[in-house]
Amino acid sequence: MPGPSPGLCRASLGLWAALGLGLLGLSAVAQEPFWADLQPRVALVERGGSLWLNCSTNCPRPERGGLETSLRRNGTQRGLRWLARQLVDIREPETQPVCFFRCARRTLQARGLIRTFQRPDRVELVPLPAWQPVGENFTLSCRVPGAGPRGSLTLTLLRGAQELIRRSFAGEPPRARGAVLTATVLARREDHGANFSCRAELDLRPHGLGLFENSSAPRELRTFALSPDPPRLAAPRLLEVGSERPVSCTLDELFPASEAGVYLALGDHRLSPEITLEGDALVATATATANAEQEGARQLVCRVTLGGESRETRENVTVYSFPAPVLTLSEPSAPEGKVVTVTCAAGAGALVTLDGIPAEVPGQPAQLQLNATEDDDERSFFCDAVLEVAGETLSKNKSAELRVLYAPRLDDSDCPRSWTWPEGPEQTLRCEARGNPTPSVHCERPDSGAVLALGLLGPVTRALAGTYRCTAANVQGQAVKDVTLTVEYAPVLDSVGCPEHITWLEGTEVSLSCVAHGVPPPNVSCVRSGEARVLEGLLHVGREHAGTYRCEATNPQGSAAKNVAVTVEYGPSFEEPSCPSNWTWVEGSGQLFSCEVDGKPEPSVECIGSEGTSEGMLLPLASSDSNPRVPSISSDLAPGIYICNATNRHGSTVKAVAVSTESPPQMDESTCPSHQTWLEGALAAALACDARGRPSPQVRCSREGVPRPQRLRVSREDAGTYHCLATNMHGTDTRTVTVGVEYRPVVAELAASPPGGVRPGGNFTLTCRAEAWPPAQISWRAPPGALNIGLSSNNSTLSVAGAMGSHGGEYECAATNAHGRHARRITVRVAGPWLWVAVGGAAGGAALLAAGAGLAFYVQSTACKKGEYNVQEAESSGEAVCLNGAGGGAGGGSGAEGGTEAAGTAEEQAGGEVFAIQLTSA
Repeated sequence: MPGPSPGLCRASLGLWAALGLGLLGLSAVAQEPFWADLQPRVALVERGGSLWLNCSTNCPRPERGGLETSLRRNGTQRGLRWLARQLVDIREPETQPVCFFRCARRTLQARGLIRTFQRPDRVELVPLPAWQPVGENFTLSCRVPGAGPRGSLTLTLLRGAQELIRRSFAGEPPRARGAVLTATVLARREDHGANFSCRAELDLRPHGLGLFENSSAPRELRTFALSPDPPRLAAPRLLEVGSERPVSCTLDELFPASEAGVYLALGDHRLSPEITLEGDALVATATATANAEQEGARQLVCRVTLGGESRETRENVTVYSFPAPVLTLSEPSAPEGKVVTVTCAAGAGALVTLDGIPAEVPGQPAQLQLNATEDDDERSFFCDAVLEVAGETLSKNKSAELRVLYAPRLDDSDCPRSWTWPEGPEQTLRCEARGNPTPSVHCERPDSGAVLALGLLGPVTRALAGTYRCTAANVQGQAVKDVTLTVEYAPVLDSVGCPEHITWLEGTEVSLSCVAHGVPPPNVSCVRSGEARVLEGLLHVGREHAGTYRCEATNPQGSAAKNVAVTVEYGPSFEEPSCPSNWTWVEGSGQLFSCEVDGKPEPSVECIGSEGTSEGMLLPLASSDSNPRVPSISSDLAPGIYICNATNRHGSTVKAVAVSTESPPQMDESTCPSHQTWLEGALAAALACDARGRPSPQVRCSREGVPRPQRLRVSREDAGTYHCLATNMHGTDTRTVTVGVEYRPVVAELAASPPGGVRPGGNFTLTCRAEAWPPAQISWRAPPGALNIGLSSNNSTLSVAGAMGSHGGEYECAATNAHGRHARRITVRVAGPWLWVAVGGAAGGAALLAAGAGLAFYVQSTACKKGEYNVQEAESSGEAVCLNGAGGGAGGGSGAEGGTEAAGTAEEQAGGEVFAIQLTSA
């Protein structure tokens, strides 16, 4: 086979070379793409606002570029691969700007999207009807013009704060603007006065903006309900000229009744009604007044208006004129025997009747004549008029009275000849006379001229009794009559005829009588209280006749009763129970001798001593008076025989009385001291407590609380409060005694702190507690050479700061009071920290002992003497070792182990001489 031609090979080689270069170019393009970018790519701008757009590319050297848009531009900024442009007054709902660049003979583009939004600045609710009937539908319509985009809008219709309907316009085209929401609502009674409104919400939160809200102005809805029935009108059918009559107009099922208007008129005259509301009912009341111009048939109109609708009712009313009839007398006041003419007349069309006799025809008067007599006085005449109006018969009448003048007449029925009245009750004295003019009546006694008050209410007294002449007179003449007045009164028992108190003397003869006054004369009888027999005739007076007698007087007008006290007097006499022959006076009781003597009048009594220490002395007596004024008996009343003498106006008598004296118990500080002291251990004895009194009192003492046990010697437990009681037949006396028990001192506790060993330079404290009464004084004895020792204020605590070897040794605490002394000892050891100190101490022990003995002797011989020391000075000098001790005799050596030995204390009841330091102010 022949091989390929050289030309074909070259062509193939060129094709592969071209393909290779093309692939290399495509590879280079894929590795470095060029683009155009627009920022922001999507924007939401408020309508009329502005926005900066940034157009850029990554082309190294773009040939040209720009921004295409229909919106207004305000400024441009450029760079090599970018430009920025401000768009202003953006109003289009939606626009798409284009960013482009020319690069390597290619056009690079980037499209953006700009949308505008408008806030719901105008939210309008279509006006509501002026009045809306209840139960009918009305339309609510809300408009929000221009707001958008509509898809982000939500409209809500509200009744007050209650949402009626809410609608979202989501899904509407982006370019859509504005919205309308309409709803049909049923009017209710409770909707009256309610505010309706519309709320618009533009929610741009999904786009990075906020929620914009606005509401319409509220519109008030006025609902009403008006009954289809007409008002009810209550009015008179007839109305007289010049009269006033009430009219009323009522309508039910009215809402709101307060908003209703009422028109009420009679003919062309409008009335002024007063409106009353009762729930859904309205009542209008007014007063209708007619005048002569309205006479005839008229219409009364009532019209109720509400919500543009009205209900009306009409009634016919007839206005008429009917004057009252006229009745005349020719002489209203005529003398007896005079002829009088009576006339009755009325207006046209009226038929009159005079005392039952009618006129001949309507419109004419009626007459009658009479001859006046006494019987015609105050006679009444009646005139009646009848008129027919609108089918109804009306009537009016008039009356008149005739007065006939005649002379007085005194009849027994009006002025009796004899009067009998009881005394006391108020009566009206009457003596009346007939006559016209009314006569005046005057009654007086011919003998004294006393006048009887007629016609007045007053009390009847016996002074009014007698015969009176009564005269009646007027202008027509007079009449005279004699009248007798008798006054009866009940019996009277006065002090003259029947005294309240009568005194008789024993052994005489008397009679009891009482005289009573009264009309008619009364009968009198007397009986003794508690008895039924009437007392009559003479009595031989004895003491048994004394007492109260009841006397009673009786007549037809009543009775009177009176108590008469009869007293029988007699001479004095002594009785043993009331005036004893022997009497004992108790001192301090305030009791007086009671000596009551029988006798009337009450005798006077006086008792005088007749022998011994009582001779010539006056014995005070108890008085029978409720408020006695007698001297009290002194405490030194002398016993003995007293002679008592009783005297009254009818005689005297005497009696001898033996008087003795006694007294109740009495304890004081001298016989029973309130504070007593015992000594513990002494023989037990009773309290020193005695009492004065006659007869001699018995004294018993007991301890308060737990009883005192029986023991031979006094114990501290016997201390306490004791109550002593002294008793005899005239009373008791008590006293409280406080017993204190004193005892010798005892050092109850002696302790060291710290309880362990004390190193040189350390601190330690010794505490000493003693039991004693009276409280003990504490004293100390320290080892010789111990310096810088401190004591507490009561010496109970000894303290050392910075202990040295000289502080080691025996300390003694002693407690002392008036009953003795007691002491205890304790050993304090001070040990060094190094062994060579102990060795050195052993080597130099002899020298130290010798020095200590010499120092102790010196201190005891010079400083350790009784006297007063200043503690502060002693603490800083060598004299401190002598504080409350007898020198260092017992505490010369310190222990080998060191420390304090609380268990090694020793007691001392009575040792060598002990010296104390008494604290003084520095």
